[in-house]
Amino acid sequence: MMRRLAFPALGLLLLASCGPNAREAAERAAGGPAAVPVVPVAMETSAPGGTLVDADDPVLWADPANPSRALLIGTDKSTGLYVHDLSGQVLQFFPAGPLNNVDLRPFPVAGRPTVLVAAAERERFGIATWLLDPATMRLSDYGYLPTPPAFGEPYGFCMGQWGGDTYLVANNKEGEVLAFRMTAGATGPAMALAHRWKLATQTEGCVVDDATGTLFVGEEDAGIWRMSLARPAQAPVKVASVDGTRLVADVEGLTLMRDGGQTFLIASSQGDSAFAVWKVTPEALEPQGRFRIGGGAADPVTQTDGLDAWSGPIGRFPDGALAVHDHCDGADAADPDAATCDSDDKQQNYKLVDWRNVRAALGIQPPRG
Repeated sequence: MMRRLAFPALGLLLLASCGPNAREAAERAAGGPAAVPVVPVAMETSAPGGTLVDADDPVLWADPANPSRALLIGTDKSTGLYVHDLSGQVLQFFPAGPLNNVDLRPFPVAGRPTVLVAAAERERFGIATWLLDPATMRLSDYGYLPTPPAFGEPYGFCMGQWGGDTYLVANNKEGEVLAFRMTAGATGPAMALAHRWKLATQTEGCVVDDATGTLFVGEEDAGIWRMSLARPAQAPVKVASVDGTRLVADVEGLTLMRDGGQTFLIASSQGDSAFAVWKVTPEALEPQGRFRIGGGAADPVTQTDGLDAWSGPIGRFPDGALAVHDHCDGADAADPDAATCDSDDKQQNYKLVDWRNVRAALGIQPPRG
């Protein structure tokens, strides 16, 4: 759905020009959604021939040697995995699943520089994998890895690298979090359980900071927890709570944006269709504010499940981009999503946002030099 929305530009300018603490105080004083800055959509994905897409989670990739060569890969919870270019067009589709979260990491196989793409498989209870060839930008099936039968359905999923190892991290509706060490076997992928943690209730979104081995996991009704691949014996620590203000349940997708020497954690506050941002420090998370996505080239984003950030140049975005799930790609240019998306048969898709616009909306200073 293509639509432009008008927002109070002066209010956004004032909010963007103040620091995070002053801005959040202004938002609380205003007490309404209009106080949260809105950043424009830069691109949205499309499906061929009007195919109905039950989207859930995206992941971005750019060729380090030529970042204009880039992909957005997204799951369809019902039918499989889509591979898009950054104009939103479908390049490949793999029937699989049902799938939930997807992630990727560099992963050499037989001496070749490939990228491992993996997604939680919710019917057979395991992890489906593909290999991305950076030279051709094409994916191929790699293999299927079952998770332990007692674990049940792998609901959330992410990947990480630490200490020279690649990890597949799965979690479930009972709050169990398992980290598997991944290897390239002689006949295909292999994994072995390395670490285990337990939270009280349903989890899903997760992300690994490969620079520190830190794992962040979202407990949907409670908040965000920090664990560690580097120090797995340490108990999980809650670093952000569902409070109805900064985070409104469910806590859904989590991702990290590295901007110069700073790292930012971004979370989908699904209950109010917003995104919360924190600066990550060794001691704690420092709130940077919240934003919503709407206007620009497409309809507003609502009720996001998964999201993914690419740090650094990708496509036409020199400072990085954020890909997010939109629970309904509105079909009527005169109506907002809420007016057209009550049906279970609604069209879903992925939207892309320029990180520079998020940074400006939240008053985050760009890197120097």
